Amino acid sequence: MRNVLISPSILSADFARLGDEIRAIDQAGADMIHIDVMDGHFVPNLTFGPPIIEKLRPHTKKPFDVHLMIAPVDPFIHAFAQAGANILTVHPEAGPHLHRTLQAIRSAGMTPGVALNPATPASVIEPVLDDIGLVLVMSVNPGFGGQAFIESQLRKVEQLRRMIDQTGRDIILEIDGGLNAENSPRAIAAGVTAIVAGSAVFKGGPTAYADNIRALRPSVHA
Repeated sequence: MRNVLISPSILSADFARLGDEIRAIDQAGADMIHIDVMDGHFVPNLTFGPPIIEKLRPHTKKPFDVHLMIAPVDPFIHAFAQAGANILTVHPEAGPHLHRTLQAIRSAGMTPGVALNPATPASVIEPVLDDIGLVLVMSVNPGFGGQAFIESQLRKVEQLRRMIDQTGRDIILEIDGGLNAENSPRAIAAGVTAIVAGSAVFKGGPTAYADNIRALRPSVHA
């Protein structure tokens, strides 16, 4: 059986009570906490940065799965490490030297990840597969929550699954964007090992979070 991690995106949480929300999804069975950082430049939205992440860190021991939708990235790597990020995922388009950025992330004590936009081909990560611990497939265009799932990204997942398996390395293959109980089984069958979900987890309030997380993680044979 393939172990599938659930990483709820706090972009869909109640921002007025983020600490409570993180404790609630932790207790409900979340494996990681997905934190979307947007700069209003690389993507058309603005969220938060290292100071907020640092304030959230005491509320859970679960890994902080931080997705940077910012450019440039390199000047902020150490700030995110100090704030408590465990995984730091960047876009190839965010800077001219992806390999150097990934090296800097690992040197700062975090797991490097690469995020692929819907129009970014899987082949982009081939030269850096030995340098990453996570690949994130965006199944929506980055910048906003609540968008519809782009079905064509499942073919990219299948391609990446083959690429990762050929390396023999334990690289997390994650998908983010429009995931719910209806399409998560198809994503898992295509080869993902981690699912990011926002509204599908946070709908219904804290008493529903455990059931919402279970609904995203059906048993699928590898």
